[in-house]
Amino acid sequence: MYKNIFKLIYLFTFIISITAFSQVRLPKLISDGMVLQRDINIKIWGWADKNEKVTVHFMNSNYNAVADDKGNWSVELPKMKAGGPYEMKIDASNSITIHDIMVGDVWLCSGQSNMELWMRRVSWNYPGEIAHSENKYIRQFKVPDSYNFNDPQEDINTGNISAGEGSWKIASPENTPNFSAVAYFFGKFLYEKYKVPIGLINSSLGGSPIESWISEDAIKKFPQYYNQAQMLKDSTLIEKIHASDNARINAWYTQLWKVDQGNKDPQHMWYDPELKTSDWKTMKVPGYWADETNLGMLNGVIWFRREIDIPSSLAGKPAKLILGRIVDADSAYVNGVFVGSISYQYPPSRFDIPSGVLKAGENNITVRVISNIGKGGFVPDKLYGIVANGDTINIAGEWKYRLGAQMPPLDGQTFIRWMPIGLYNAMIAPLLNYKIKGTIWYQGESNAGRPNDYHSLMVTLINDWREKWYEGDFPFLFVQLPNFMDPTSEPVNSDWALLREAQLNTLSVPNTGMAVTYDIGEWNDIHPLDKKDVGYRLFLAAEKFAYGDNHVVYSGPIYKSMKVEDNKIILSFTHVGGGLVAKGNGILNYFSIAGEDGKFVWANARIEGDKVVVWNNEIAKPVAVRYAWAHDPEGANLYNKEGLPASPFRTDNF
Repeated sequence: MYKNIFKLIYLFTFIISITAFSQVRLPKLISDGMVLQRDINIKIWGWADKNEKVTVHFMNSNYNAVADDKGNWSVELPKMKAGGPYEMKIDASNSITIHDIMVGDVWLCSGQSNMELWMRRVSWNYPGEIAHSENKYIRQFKVPDSYNFNDPQEDINTGNISAGEGSWKIASPENTPNFSAVAYFFGKFLYEKYKVPIGLINSSLGGSPIESWISEDAIKKFPQYYNQAQMLKDSTLIEKIHASDNARINAWYTQLWKVDQGNKDPQHMWYDPELKTSDWKTMKVPGYWADETNLGMLNGVIWFRREIDIPSSLAGKPAKLILGRIVDADSAYVNGVFVGSISYQYPPSRFDIPSGVLKAGENNITVRVISNIGKGGFVPDKLYGIVANGDTINIAGEWKYRLGAQMPPLDGQTFIRWMPIGLYNAMIAPLLNYKIKGTIWYQGESNAGRPNDYHSLMVTLINDWREKWYEGDFPFLFVQLPNFMDPTSEPVNSDWALLREAQLNTLSVPNTGMAVTYDIGEWNDIHPLDKKDVGYRLFLAAEKFAYGDNHVVYSGPIYKSMKVEDNKIILSFTHVGGGLVAKGNGILNYFSIAGEDGKFVWANARIEGDKVVVWNNEIAKPVAVRYAWAHDPEGANLYNKEGLPASPFRTDNF
């Protein structure tokens, strides 16, 4: 009897497994809410049992296919005009119905953190934008973060997804916070101009260098990157690296918690508002304790406290605690109540203070700051305050501080996911069958320390993607690096300037456009919050290269040529638009000039018609000029009348 039962169970399981295998499956992109590219033949594809017949019903037509020996099938839909919503039904041994399909323009949005950066991070800059973002014609598909060094993947990995990932989302107050801010504003400008549905495939990952987005066959011309990728085909090596990193990092933080004096005594925790602090020292906030105290380059935990007077009009009201940005991590308390924590140095520290926490008169703010390597502290030139009812109470100034724990520096983790070809295989390869209008790309910060091969890498990536997509030279629009780091008082060499030059030179690739952004970054933040202007400048380039508007001024001035006359250098430009202007005070800034010794000094510069004349009376025989050549070219102000900045450039190759 038992033998027969086991036979029946085995047979039932076998039938289920065969049925499950034979059922038609679709890639994650082909799903509810998708946007299909208009005016081009569209591929719909998936997987089924070998030799299984599949029929796709769409817009009153049927398209038939038979799966091959590996179970792959596809059909081709003819060119379609913008419109929707539509439904699509796929029939095989099972049926799948896809709802709410739009036909419009699909843009791939890729790069590193400044492309990935969510609308929720920049919402402070755009009050009401998210609340009023409802638009069923703008949709995002966020490709979940994943990597693979062995093979290009057939489909997107949705095994470990976060909010808003792995499916098409309509712009709305609920969904827009998880949209890429650059992509959202770019898509919004496109929709407002062309009134067609816009699909944004957001395949980006913070910190990723360009070589991680290039295919294995294309990266072969760069042996150092190709060899790295070959090493990482060994999954046991990856596991060992992860295990070693995790053990080292967990041990550091476990020890930190054990030795932190601020947590030692439950009766006298250092966030207790009644704690006596007469023996604490003082430090000016914002600032870094290596600069403002005698602690030096100390790593570990420092506790900070300040008493703030709150008017009775704000007592008991909900508020926000704004702590600028803190390096490397922080936890904040108001009157002994924990209000929030940031675990790494890049996001702004903004925390909600619940109703009933603030009181009239003296209130205590305590911040526990962790520094794991390098300088720790409060980033200057940011807002530090309590915001409530439209009022801001400044909390910068003298704070009390005390060392909680000193620790050795913590070496950073090994970011396997950033290694060559890994992101291409997992986050680009699964998209290649999905037709697109073009690409917007915001990346470069992670390559700024090694700019010499960036131009070759970028040209390789563009050609690689175009070859793999089989759509010809689709528009590839990219963002030149913004300004970042401390301004300099004298002309200097700069890796960031060299990388901007590499990006500028990429315009030699057909059908490419560049958004110049050195005027809308932040010297103290690698993630500047002005993403609307970035999106707008990419939109201008899209008008030209994707939508054929030959009259739009889509670029600021681009250096063309120079000639020397006596002790002056005369510069010519393309993209002068309505004319060259010196934005602001009318005096051109940030030009430098050099003689035959190659030493650059600040120069005078003036606009003469559509040219710029540059000189320094101390240089009798000038040979070269540079403009905005710095990490942060503060004050560089050559624009065209349409308000677009000139790209940084140099006339030399010293």
